[in-house]
Amino acid sequence: MGTLTWLLQWPLRALVLLVVAALPLGIEVANFGTALWAAVLIGLLGTLLILPLKLLLGPLWVVTSLGGLIFPVSFLFNWLIATILFALASWLIDGFTLKRGFFSALFGAAVYSLIGTVAVRALLGPGA
Repeated sequence: MGTLTWLLQWPLRALVLLVVAALPLGIEVANFGTALWAAVLIGLLGTLLILPLKLLLGPLWVVTSLGGLIFPVSFLFNWLIATILFALASWLIDGFTLKRGFFSALFGAAVYSLIGTVAVRALLGPGA
């Protein structure tokens, strides 16, 4: 992924975060600037923390999913990691709050990931 593609994803994912905040999930984003910083932080946390989180949760994942053979368990672990990253970003950024705590992070991360993936692929192509 090139630098230009990443730079185009940043405001697009910020807009997606504003859309998610407009849904009744208990997520509040103060303004577009806050959404921009939150989108960057979620991306950076995902880059920096994905490996440590997978190492930490890995043994439990291997046992419960039979080494990845049971797809729904793998999906749930990825969802859990996305929830942790989403919650951590909201904890670090003023103006990005989760009104219902863990449940807002759980559903917000899922909707943010789904809408974000669809939007990025629709506007920037499948390789983005």
